Amino acid sequence: MNRPLTLASSVCGAMVVALDGTVLTVAQPTLQRDLDASFAQVQWTSTGYLVAVAALLVFAGRLGDRYGHRRTFALGMLGFGAASAGVAVAPGVGWVIGLRVVQGVFGALLQPATLGMLRTTYPPEALRRPIAARTAAIGLAAAAGPVLGGALTTGFGWRSVFLLNVVPAVVFGTLALAGGKRSRAASSPVSRPAPEMAWEPRPETERTPLDVPGALWLAVALACLVHTLVAPSGPAGALGALATVLAGAGFVRRERRAPAPLLPPAVVGSPAVGAALALLVTVSAALNGGLFTCVYVLQDHLGLTPLRTALVGLPLAASLVAAAPVSAVLLRRAGARSTVAGATAVLAAGLLVLAAAPGTAAFCTGFALVGAGFGAVMVAATHVVVRQSPAASAGVAGGLQQTAMNVGPVLGVASATVLMGAAGTRSPLVVLAVAAVAALPFCRSLPGARRPVAAGRPAGVSAALPGDVSTSVSASLPADAPTAAPDPLGRPVPAGPSDARHTVRAVERGSFGPSLGDDEV
Repeated sequence: MNRPLTLASSVCGAMVVALDGTVLTVAQPTLQRDLDASFAQVQWTSTGYLVAVAALLVFAGRLGDRYGHRRTFALGMLGFGAASAGVAVAPGVGWVIGLRVVQGVFGALLQPATLGMLRTTYPPEALRRPIAARTAAIGLAAAAGPVLGGALTTGFGWRSVFLLNVVPAVVFGTLALAGGKRSRAASSPVSRPAPEMAWEPRPETERTPLDVPGALWLAVALACLVHTLVAPSGPAGALGALATVLAGAGFVRRERRAPAPLLPPAVVGSPAVGAALALLVTVSAALNGGLFTCVYVLQDHLGLTPLRTALVGLPLAASLVAAAPVSAVLLRRAGARSTVAGATAVLAAGLLVLAAAPGTAAFCTGFALVGAGFGAVMVAATHVVVRQSPAASAGVAGGLQQTAMNVGPVLGVASATVLMGAAGTRSPLVVLAVAAVAALPFCRSLPGARRPVAAGRPAGVSAALPGDVSTSVSASLPADAPTAAPDPLGRPVPAGPSDARHTVRAVERGSFGPSLGDDEV
C-alpha cells in the first residue's frame, strides 16, 4: 500500500479497537438488563476479549512478519467487523461472551499490524509523525467513545454500539486486500533503488520461521496473567498466579532452546526496547488505575453525576491529543530519553494533583497533566520500540508494544481496586505516582538527542551517532574526495555544492532523489 493509505489504515485500525472498549463500558448496564445476565457474566464480556488479545498479540505480530502485515491487518479488520456484527444480533449473553473472545482473536491480528505496516512503509527517520497521528487518533477515540456509546445506547439500544465498527472495518479491510502492490513497485528500475540498497532490511514477504510451541507457552502465560489480574482474590486467583509462573518458566526454557525463537534477540535483547516497554506498562497502569480511582472519588465523595464526571475528565483526552504532535517535535530536538523522562514526571505530578484535589477545577488540572504526560510517553516510547527493532521483526515489536498497552491497564485497575479497599479511596493515586517516578531510571537506556555535525565535515556527510539506526556514511571519507563519481546505478553525478549526495541508513539513495536530512521527520 502507498503511504497515505497505510497511515489511514493504521489510524483507523487503532481507533476501531479504542472505540470498541470505551463504548462497551457505557453499554454494559443496559446489556445486563436486556439479557438478564449476572454481573460476572457481563464482566466476562470484557475479560474474555482481554484474555484473547493478550494471549495472541505477539504471535499475531510474528504471523505478520511472515505473511505480510497488510494481509494480517485485512484479516483482522474483516474478522473484527464480522464478530462485531455477530454480537449485535446475539440471542443471549453466552453468545456475546463467545463472540467477544472471537473479536479478541481478530483484534490481536490487526493491532500489531497497524504498527508493522508503518515500520515497513516509512523509513526510520519518518516514523515520528505517523506514530503521533496514530496516538492522537486513539486519544480522540477514547474521548468520543463514552459520548457515542451513551448516545447510541440511549437512542437505539446496546446492540447499536457494536455496529459502529462494522463499516470502517469492512472498508479498510477491503482496501488493504486490494492494495497489495506498493505504489512504487510500478516504478522503473532506474527510478527505484535496488532491493539491497533500499532502506527496508528485508521484504515483507520473506518467510520468517514460526515458533508455535513458544507461542503456545506465551499465550498461556499471558492469558493466565490477565485473568489473575482481573480476578485476583480467592482460589481462582491463586491458581491463576501459579499457572502464570509455570507457563512463563516454560516459555523462557523454550526460547533458550529454540533455533528460531518467537521473540528475536534483536528485539528483546535491546536495552532501549526493554526500557520503552517497561515505561509503557507503567504509565498505562498509572493512567487507567488513576481514572478508575477518580471515578469513585468524583461520584461518591463529590456527588457528581456520571455525565459531569465524564465532562470533568475531558481535559485528559484533550491534552493527550495535543501532546502527540508536540512529542514528535520533542523527539527530534531533545531525543527519546529527555522526552520520556519529562513526560513521566508530568504524569506523576498530575496524579499527585488528583490525590489532593479539593474540587472539580483541581481535578481538571490534574487530568490535563496526566493526559499530556501519557500522550508524550506513548508516542516517544512507541517510536523507540518500532524504530529500534529490525523491520523484519516489526510485527513482533508491534505485538510487544500492544501487549504492554493491554497488560498495563489491567494491572493498574487491579492495583487500584486492592489499594482502595486497604488504604483509602485516594491512596492508589499516590502509589501510582510513586510507581511512575520509580520507573524514571529506565529512561537512561533510551536514545538521547542527536549530536551536532562536526564543523568542517564534508558536505553530505553527518557524524556517526552511536545507538542511532540512521547512521551516516563513514566519517573516513577524505575531504579531497573527487567532485564527480558514479551513483549506485552507474550514472555520472554532476559536481557542485547543490548536488551533494544524501544517505539513509548508510545507503546511497541517488543524487537526484529527494533529500532527507537527519533532522527531518
